[in-house]
This record gives sequence, C-alpha cells and structure tokens, in this order.
Amino acid sequence: MKLTNIRLEVMQTIEKSMGDLLEKYLIPVEENWQPSDLLPDSSSDSFFDEVEELQALAKEMDYDLFAVLIGDTITEEALPTYEAWLMSVEGVDQEGNNGWSQWVRAWTAEENRHGDLLNKYLYLSGRVNMREMEVSTQHLIKDGFDIGTGHDPYKNFIYTSFQEIATNVSHRRVASLVKKTGNTKLAKMCGIIAADEARHARAYKEFVRLILELDPSEMMLAFEDMMRKKIVMPAHFIKETGGVIGDLFKHFSDAAQRKMVYTSQDYIDIMQSLLNDWNIDKITGLTDAAEKGRDYLMALPARLERISQRIVVPEKQYEFKWVGM
Repeated sequence: MKLTNIRLEVMQTIEKSMGDLLEKYLIPVEENWQPSDLLPDSSSDSFFDEVEELQALAKEMDYDLFAVLIGDTITEEALPTYEAWLMSVEGVDQEGNNGWSQWVRAWTAEENRHGDLLNKYLYLSGRVNMREMEVSTQHLIKDGFDIGTGHDPYKNFIYTSFQEIATNVSHRRVASLVKKTGNTKLAKMCGIIAADEARHARAYKEFVRLILELDPSEMMLAFEDMMRKKIVMPAHFIKETGGVIGDLFKHFSDAAQRKMVYTSQDYIDIMQSLLNDWNIDKITGLTDAAEKGRDYLMALPARLERISQRIVVPEKQYEFKWVGM
C-alpha cells in the first residue's frame, strides 16, 4: 500500500532537518569506538594471557545469563534484515542518497559494530558452540521477520523507538550483572553497546515527536495499531538446528526473565516511558478515531500490569545448543 500524500510530505519535511539529526544522534566514524578497542590485541605479547583471563571469567558466568548474551549477539548479527527492512520504508530512497537513506546506512554502520564485538568475544571465550550459533544467525537472517509495520514510516518509527530502548535495557542489565562478578571487560563491552542503543532510541523517538507535531492523528493511530499487535522482538524467529520458529525464542525469553535481563515488566515500563516522552496525554487537535486510540494507549500499561501478574516463568533451564560447556 502506498503512502498518502500527507505521509510523504511529512517525511520530506523531516528530511530537510536530516543533516542536523545525523550530527546530533550519530558519531563520526573516526571518533567512534571499534571492536578492536575493547578486545585483546592479537599482536600484543599479552594476548594469550588476556584471552586466558577472558575465558576463565566466561566459564564462571551463570548459564542462563551466558545463553542470553549469545541470543543477544545473534540478534545483533541479523543486521542485514534490519537494514533491508528500513530501506523499504516509504520515503527512504534506496537508489539515491536522500537524507533518510543516509540515516539508515549510517545507523546500520554503527549497529554493525555490536555484532562484530560480541561475536569475537564469544569466539575467544571458548564456551560457545560457534557452529550452532552461526546456524542460528543464518536462520534468523534467512527467515526474516514480520513486525507488522509494512512500509509505513509512522509504524516503523514506533517500532524502532520501542526496540532500541529494549535492546538498551538488555545490554545494560547484562553489563550490570557481569560487573558484579568481576567481569569488568565484558561489562564495558555491553555497557558501550547499551549506550549506542540509548542514543539511537533518542533519535527514533525524535522522529516520532516530529511526526506528532505534523500529523498527530495519523501518528496516534499508528501507535495504537502497533501496540494492539504487540511489539515483536527481532529474535522471535530465532531457532537452532532442526528447530521450529517460535520454540527457541520462548526458551530465550524465559532465560532473560529468570535473570531479570528483560522482563514483561520492562515491556510495560517502555510503553509508559514512550507515553510520557511523547506527551501523548497532552496532544491536541486529534480526530475522533485518534482520540479513541489515545484512550486505548493511556489505559494499556495498567491493563498489561494485570496480565503480567499471571505470567509464570519456568524455573528449569533449557539446554541451548549454542552453549558449548
């Protein structure tokens, strides 16, 4: 379905400010961190000592927490899917080099470092069945995902706002948990990735805020539609060798819940934070349909709270094929 003229006009209006937005929310390549800044230097005389220390700390990590770290890495590694999806959004010029395509490419370039860093860490850790992890990554890229946004920029920016906050939460929690056990290097890796995700979340929230100023009713309806469908995590299609889509994500989600890395309460908290950040309750000039959409959105956190109280997380750990020992 093609966008209305108003949607295209909104995208073109925001694009006029893209130079400032790129400068505000992204970091020049030469000034940015790179994976090699945080990993043992293979040309250094201390390389093997550093790897030995890295492996000793990795072996001490809680099983569920380590499995979540691997799942987060696989999610980050499926970047080709995310770039292709954003490049298909109406208003983004795939073939040219308009402001929106510049954003997508620059955002992708920053995100690409996350999977690179974590993949190399896990390889050095000696605790991962790398082939099984790589099989899951290939499956996730091959199978793609359906997040219910179509090519609509309004829905896509709602999704990215939510998802970037969620990945920030997950990486930040892993950083906090491993730091408590003395694994300061991994804590720094996850912490610096979390900081990127937080910065990217601020950008996508800014896109939504600008659209709310220009086309409030349609943006409100897009927000309502996405929350009625529920935000589907990128790892939803993740699977192992011989697995079925959906089964492994449940185990991955349970592990994250057990370790309090990402929980149903976090989903609710993110939803509430977006309502607050976008001042949803104060937006004026809405159509009747958009007003009803706002009513639904404002009541949703409390409704989800009641539902979350009935969720029971299995205590038994699942044996992931990714974890080698």
